[in-house]
Amino acid sequence: MKNNPMKLLLIEDDINECNIYKEISKNRNDVEFVAMTASDTEGLKYVKDYMPEGIILDLELNKGNGTGTGFNFLTELKQLKLAVMPKIVVTTNICSDSVYDFLHKNGVEFIFYKKQNNYSQRNVINTLLLIREYKSGIIQEKNENDETSNKDIILDKINNELDLIGISTHLQGRKYLRDSILYIIENEYSKNKITVVQYLVGKYKKSNSTISRAMQNAILHAWRISSLEDLTTYYTAKINYETGVPTPTEFIYYYADKIRKQL
Repeated sequence: MKNNPMKLLLIEDDINECNIYKEISKNRNDVEFVAMTASDTEGLKYVKDYMPEGIILDLELNKGNGTGTGFNFLTELKQLKLAVMPKIVVTTNICSDSVYDFLHKNGVEFIFYKKQNNYSQRNVINTLLLIREYKSGIIQEKNENDETSNKDIILDKINNELDLIGISTHLQGRKYLRDSILYIIENEYSKNKITVVQYLVGKYKKSNSTISRAMQNAILHAWRISSLEDLTTYYTAKINYETGVPTPTEFIYYYADKIRKQL
C-alpha cells in the first residue's frame, strides 16, 4: 500500500478541517489528496479530472461557491455514470435516519457524525483505507478464480473513457465502439487479426453499414451534448476541421492507444 497511496478528494468548507487533513497527509505515505474544495460543483469537476479512489464529503457546504450541499454532489455524481465509482465517506452534523438512508442509497460507504466523541479526521482516512483493503481483497479473490479479470480491467477503463465524453449506454453504437477498442488492444500483436468491422459483423450479425452508422451516430451524439471543455480535456487527438468530429476509425484507435498507455 505504501507504494500505491490512495488518491483522495476532500469536499469540505471548514478551513480548520481542511488544514487538519493536510497535516495528517504530510506524515503518511498511504494517502494523497489530489484536490480540496469547498464547492460541490468544483468537486464534480475534480472527480472527472483526477478520478480519485476515495472522497471525503462534508454534507453541509454552507461556505462553498457551488450550488449547495453534499446532497447535490451525490445526485450529480450519479449522473456522471462512471464505470468505477469512488468510495465515499460522509462527515456531517446531521443525525437523521432518513438522511442516512438517502446517503447509503446514493453510494455512501460510511457516515461520520462529527459530534460523536470518537470522531477524528484520522479515523475518517483510516476508514477509507479499510474499505479499500476490503474491496481490493474481494477483487483479488475474483482475479485468482477468473481468467477474464484482465479483460474486465480493460473494459472498465474503456467504459470510463466513454462515460467521460458523454457516449451513454443507451446508444446502440456504444457497444460497437467499446468492443472495437477492446479488440484492438487484445489483438495488438496478433498476426492473424481481421479488421475491426469484420470482427463486429461476425459477432453481431449486422451489416457493415449498420454498424458503421451506429458508431458514427454515437460519436456525433457525444459531440452535440457534451461540453467543449470535457471533449478537449478527454479527447486530445486532432480532428478534421471540416467535419469537427472524429471518424469511428480515428476514435477507436485513439482510445486503444490511450488505454494501452494507461495499462
